[in-house]
Amino acid sequence: MANIAVFGGTFNPFHIGHYQMLECVCGLDIIDRVLLMPDKIPPHKTCDFLADNADRIKMCELVCKDFYKAELCLIEFEREGKSYSADTIKLLKTKYPSDKFYIVIGGDMLATLDTWYKWQELIIDTAFIAFDRDGMDNFEHHIKRMQHLGAEIIAVDKKIISVSSTQLRENLNKNLLPEKVYNYIIKKGIYNE
Repeated sequence: MANIAVFGGTFNPFHIGHYQMLECVCGLDIIDRVLLMPDKIPPHKTCDFLADNADRIKMCELVCKDFYKAELCLIEFEREGKSYSADTIKLLKTKYPSDKFYIVIGGDMLATLDTWYKWQELIIDTAFIAFDRDGMDNFEHHIKRMQHLGAEIIAVDKKIISVSSTQLRENLNKNLLPEKVYNYIIKKGIYNE
């Protein structure tokens, strides 16, 4: 039996906040593998500009090379429709029936977890690794609230830098992107107008 962390997201682009989360999760002794999983169709957000799937996948692939526990997982590209976590976890449990899954989640998403599609099933099927973000209020409150509703949550003791992907797309900041991701974005001209 392995403990597998599932780190999904739009990754549009994969920024330093994502990188810090991935680094922390890979550093947890309890976690054996980390599946870095770009969304095919993000269910929770609409955005001004969604980079091409191939580019978002490549950014994730580049970052995976920095961590021996991390691997790219494209399971959400193998099905139609929105990338709902509940459906993804069901697929993963079918593929790896003896393993335990942990969803990596930022505090902002934790605050709305009980509005997610099939969230009651999700908190039965998986546990969560939750990250506080700079500037977020009530992180502990949201953890306790979701635990009271039955969720198993590991709260990570490190605050993650808060980065706005929208602002980053509008004004690329080299300091807010992993270097190899920044270089890839510049080379491909992904977010140029």
